[in-house]
Amino acid sequence: MGEQPIPDAQKSQKEDGLAPGLYVTATPIGHARDITLRALDAMKGCDLIVAEDTRVTSRLLSIHGISKPLSAYNDHNAARERPKLLAKLKNGARIVLVSDAGTPLVSDPGYKLVREALAEGLAVHALPGASAPLVGLALAGLPTDRFFFTGFLSSKQGERRSALEELRDVRATLIFFESAQRLGATLKDMAEIFGNRPAAVARELTKLHEEVRRGDLNDLARGYENETPKGEVTLLVGPPLDVEPDYARAEKLLKEALQFMPVRAAADLVAEALELPRRETYGRALALKTHGED
Repeated sequence: MGEQPIPDAQKSQKEDGLAPGLYVTATPIGHARDITLRALDAMKGCDLIVAEDTRVTSRLLSIHGISKPLSAYNDHNAARERPKLLAKLKNGARIVLVSDAGTPLVSDPGYKLVREALAEGLAVHALPGASAPLVGLALAGLPTDRFFFTGFLSSKQGERRSALEELRDVRATLIFFESAQRLGATLKDMAEIFGNRPAAVARELTKLHEEVRRGDLNDLARGYENETPKGEVTLLVGPPLDVEPDYARAEKLLKEALQFMPVRAAADLVAEALELPRRETYGRALALKTHGED
C-alpha cells in the first residue's frame, strides 16, 4: 500500500483532543469486541495507523467503521520505515502502532520504534488491552505469581532443545508461542527435558473454536503426537516440581567419595550428580569428614 497523506496534525488535535505522539495500541487477539474504548478513540483521532499487516488491520477498522491512513511496519520494512515515522512524530503527528493481534512489541519489531522515539524525546503512550500470553495464563490453571514469556522457539530441533535446556531451571510458569505444525514435536522435547510437569495448550483464544487442554507434558505430547491442531497456539508449562532433596543418598555417596577425594571435590561431585545445593552438600561432606576423623 502506497504512503497516504496525513491530515494537518495541529488542526486534527483541536478537533479530537488527541495529543501528538506514538500510541502503542493493543487490538483483539480474536474476538473483535475485545477492542478498548481508548483504542477506538485513538484510531479515530490519529493521523496514521501503522500495522504489522495492513490487510488484518483493515478488517478490524472496517468492523468498527474507522477510515484512516494505514501503512505497514514489520520485520521486512522496519529499517526503511522507522526513520520516516520518527520524522512524522517530530512534526507533531499522532501515530497508532498495532500488531496483527494483541499487544504490540510482544514478538514483533515495534520495540525498536519505541526505543528510538524515546531516545528522541518523543511522547510514547501505551493503550493496554488483549494479550495472548496473559489470556493463556488466566486459563491454564498454572501458578501465576511468576511467569516467563519466551515467544517462539526455533523451528530447528537442535536449537529448540538447547533453548529448552536453558529454561529448565527457571522457577516460573513458562509461556511460549508455537506453530500448530510443530506442537507435537515441541511437547515431546519439553517432556524429555523438563520432566513430566503440568502444562496447558491454549488454542484459538477468544475465538469461536477456543480450546484449552490441560495435563502433564507426557499426556499432552502423546495426545498431539498424531494430531495437528488448527489456529494460533499459546503453550504454557508449570515451574519445576518441588522435590525433597535425597540427602540420605547424598551422604551414602559422600562417604564413598571421601575415601579417595578431598572434601570440596567430593561435595561438588555429589551435588552435581544429584542436583543438590552445593553449600548444603559441602556442609554435610565436611561433617562426615570431621566425624570420621574423631
